[in-house]
Amino acid sequence: MTKINKRQLVTNVGSSWFSLGFDVLVGLFLSPFLLHWLGDTAFGIWVLIFSITGYYGLFDLGIRSSVVRYVSKFTATDDIEDLAKLINTSLFTYSCIGVFSLLVTVFLSFYVDHIFKIPPEFHTTARWLLLMVGASVGIGFPLGVVGGYLDGLQRFYINNWANIAGDIARLVLIILAVRHGRGLLTIAAITVILPLVLYAIRGIIAYRILPVPFGLKYVDRATFRTMANYSGVTLIIMIATQLKFKTDNLVIGTMISAAAVTYFSIGARIVSYAQQMVMALAQNFLPLASQSEATGNTNRLRKVFLAGNRVCAFTAFPITVTLLILGKSVIEVWVGKRYVATSYSVLVILIIPATLMWAQAASGRVLFGISKHRTWAFVTLGEGIANLVLSIILVRFYGIVGDAWGTAIPLTCSMLFFMPQHLCKKLGLHLRTFVRESYTLPFLLSLPLAAVLLLMRRWFVPHNYRQLGIQLVIGGAVYGLGMLWVVMSNRALRVDDSSLQGRSVQAQKLVVSPSEEIYQQDV
Repeated sequence: MTKINKRQLVTNVGSSWFSLGFDVLVGLFLSPFLLHWLGDTAFGIWVLIFSITGYYGLFDLGIRSSVVRYVSKFTATDDIEDLAKLINTSLFTYSCIGVFSLLVTVFLSFYVDHIFKIPPEFHTTARWLLLMVGASVGIGFPLGVVGGYLDGLQRFYINNWANIAGDIARLVLIILAVRHGRGLLTIAAITVILPLVLYAIRGIIAYRILPVPFGLKYVDRATFRTMANYSGVTLIIMIATQLKFKTDNLVIGTMISAAAVTYFSIGARIVSYAQQMVMALAQNFLPLASQSEATGNTNRLRKVFLAGNRVCAFTAFPITVTLLILGKSVIEVWVGKRYVATSYSVLVILIIPATLMWAQAASGRVLFGISKHRTWAFVTLGEGIANLVLSIILVRFYGIVGDAWGTAIPLTCSMLFFMPQHLCKKLGLHLRTFVRESYTLPFLLSLPLAAVLLLMRRWFVPHNYRQLGIQLVIGGAVYGLGMLWVVMSNRALRVDDSSLQGRSVQAQKLVVSPSEEIYQQDV
């Protein structure tokens, strides 16, 4: 059997997109709302503090990815005993990490005003903001096991509906806070407390779906080593990801000003919203790849790889086309005309290499799913280091645009010259097969969209939501008709069986016994 469970995939993907779409809409409303309420400097401090605490994700040590991986594996093999050890060991480890992150937060709060160029009147606010956000992240570590557990069970929709409920509550409470004249710290309290409440609710739901026993006797050293073997490599990727996507604001805040962070973050945030849409889709392919590998179904694994990247490209290509053509109007309508020139330049520089990454989003999930991500980890770490060095150098000469180039150049190199060849080699497929099966149809479907948007832009340039909405609806209808044909003709996930036959001898290395898999890593 090489079929993917389409109904389950559609349910997970549909809920992921609905959740993300709602999250993006809330973000699109709240960002300019808070920007104009707080001002450039306070908003820049907000971005900086969340950038700092974003590095706390490194304390995760890659454990969440191992939870998703092994929950998928143990449920596929009905191994409840090992599942209980996995969850209890993860909770214990995360609790220790949470305490450590709280101590780090207290330490950093004394020096945050010395690290960044923050005006004196905001020093106290910055310290308290860091304490609040850092404490929330620390408490969230053990609670975060729930999200990985549900993802491993392929119950993405539960996490997604919880996120929607959280977005609604956050939107309402922030609007009420602003109307009552509350400031940055009140808004921060709303932002950081709500996720903790939702984690607790999801924990109750997860336990009812598939209960596991709890207790210190299930905290197992061998299980921890198994997780460490997998998550140690994942940690390298997490460090690289932080260097690639989380250092820009810190570099700008340190070398230019907090206000300059605002201009950069506008273009970068639009790209980030688009990235979230693709990654919300790609995450569904990790448990599918893991289960295919666990049962030794190499052809199904190849199909997950080819069809997964095709579906990601169906999402990535139209987003990129739309933002390249209508990006200036999007920024003007969203936050105001004075941000257009600089922020659009950042948007264009970042989105081209980002599209190369989005179109291969399923590749990374497949590598995680089959525990073959060691080589990728070191390549992406080198990319992250190059990103940081180039950003520091170029920002001195070209400002925030130079920082964007520092991100774009290494990302382009790794996505063009490493990732495609690496995955095809691992799965025993020819590169031309991968390109043809994954990208031909998404590329062709994007051409009519580009033509329609360019034609409409010659008629009028959108300057308000109504005008922008008209062009987006027309362009969306054109692309939607193409996608309707793809779905109705069953071409979205279809992979020619002859395409699944490649370098079969090499691909057999993917199929290993369960005991070997625990310790075997990519060499």
